[in-house]
Amino acid sequence: MNNNTYDLIVLGSGAAGFAAAVSANSLGLNVLLVEKADRFGGTSAISGGAVWLHDTDQARAAGLQLPAEQMRVYLQQVIGANYQPELVDAFIKHGREALRFLQQNSELRYSLRPLSPDYYPDLPGATQSGRALEIDEYDGRRLGAQFRHLKQPPDGMLLFGGMMVNRVDIQHFLSCKRSLRSLGHCLKLLARYGLDRLSHPRGTRLTVGNALIARLATTAFANGVELWLEASAQALIVEDGVVSGVRIQWRGEEHAVRARGGVLLAMGGFAAGEHAGQWRPASAAPHLSMSPPANVGDGQRLAASVQAALGEQLAANFFWAPVSRLRKADGSEERFAHLVTDRAKPGVIAVNQDGQRFVNEANSYHSFVEAMLANGGANAPCWLVCDGEALNTYGLGLARPRPVDNSALIAAGYLLRADSLAELAARLAIDPSKLAHTVQRFNNDAAAGVDRQFGKGSNAYNRYMGDPMHTPNPCLRPLNKPPYYAIRLHTGDLGSARGLVTNGQANVLNAQGEPIAGLYAAGNEMNSIMAGTYPGPGITLGPALTFAYLAAKDIAGRLNGATATTSTHSTQPSGEQHVL
Repeated sequence: MNNNTYDLIVLGSGAAGFAAAVSANSLGLNVLLVEKADRFGGTSAISGGAVWLHDTDQARAAGLQLPAEQMRVYLQQVIGANYQPELVDAFIKHGREALRFLQQNSELRYSLRPLSPDYYPDLPGATQSGRALEIDEYDGRRLGAQFRHLKQPPDGMLLFGGMMVNRVDIQHFLSCKRSLRSLGHCLKLLARYGLDRLSHPRGTRLTVGNALIARLATTAFANGVELWLEASAQALIVEDGVVSGVRIQWRGEEHAVRARGGVLLAMGGFAAGEHAGQWRPASAAPHLSMSPPANVGDGQRLAASVQAALGEQLAANFFWAPVSRLRKADGSEERFAHLVTDRAKPGVIAVNQDGQRFVNEANSYHSFVEAMLANGGANAPCWLVCDGEALNTYGLGLARPRPVDNSALIAAGYLLRADSLAELAARLAIDPSKLAHTVQRFNNDAAAGVDRQFGKGSNAYNRYMGDPMHTPNPCLRPLNKPPYYAIRLHTGDLGSARGLVTNGQANVLNAQGEPIAGLYAAGNEMNSIMAGTYPGPGITLGPALTFAYLAAKDIAGRLNGATATTSTHSTQPSGEQHVL
């Protein structure tokens, strides 16, 4: 058995894992990063990459220095009885500090979204801007040889087989026929992508979650953080009641790896595990998770050996999102999370199996699935329906706007097409009179610009997600231009919310509420401070960066420099290979 010693062992290579590694390394600690999969990045690499934080430097620079009490009021309203003052206060107090530290000590760069309403914009304490930050795009070539180890987003998140885009890019593509500025933006992206494909298997202009991970990873590798890929954590090493290492299976051997300062669990939660179903409503079946296959609950398994406590009575055990599924000819499947591109757009509605609308389609993805699960899951699965103009303008799920040919999706049965509503109802096994009545009722309201049934387009968040160039309501237009299209939506999730109970330093607690010496958790491994609610964009990654930093700071403080290994803190790639 091989023996190694580090100051900190981080299990998991998502945003929380890399943030902890970079923070600890910058504080003088020697760090080992362990990843079960063959690529690094985890769920974070395929996420939107946004963070939701209080009072950042970016917000202050924009004149949006909001009071902490306003954030507390909003979170109390959203979270309700499960509000955790200690963790929320730590998040509010240290979020700005964590982001500033990471930006000063790594290539991480965020910019404030000029407009980004909270998901419940009419509640007390909500804001329309100041909390959501967008990750800056990044040149993947700066990762050097390690670029090939970065987890690639699924095909549904890429254009033209390998080009990444962010929220701003998507809006430019949707508007390129109506705006010369948007056309210029798109042509520039296409030119860059064309050059990339001459020498790379995909585009190297990284956006969203890929840019987040690449920025942190570039710094980590440059500064000597070691990463073991395809390495399985077998068990925690506990000595005198202190977690002091991990037994890791790697390259055919078991390694007893010691950690002077402790072990941080950031393995992505359990949403892809076999036991995840017991924490979902029975009505959620069939359920489609977007969580990577490696996220099967290893962190909770390891922590159980030291009697770690798990979160209880969350509003939801997962971060919900509606998901569609394409079954490919080779037997594989591709999943698409319907987050920002279609539900809120004009000419799009959702109907249940009875042909009835049941939700404000422009509400958050988490709220949308809550409505699917309501009344014993009466609305799961459901159908997302649009007319030809909406499909041509905005796309629908994996189907792209004109001039893309979506015939392959129709042939695969993913995108259903019909020349009339009656024909579409027959394809969906819905009573045609009920679907016709639903569409007519919606069309009457849409023509007036007011959805009297569910209020689509009635609040700031709805309108932000709609088409800003469509008036009078950016979310409403009648469905009256055939052909008609539909996609089946299933309940899905972006990851698990139920995790290990921690204190404000991310130290894992046992059933008696006492810290387990040497054991920390962050990201989806940590019980969500939002308690299974979803207040705004980036409410998983904001806390992930914050508590990963606080854990690293706590560990470095305990070690007090006595056993820490000195490291060089350049943020430029050294050219050395640290991915093993």
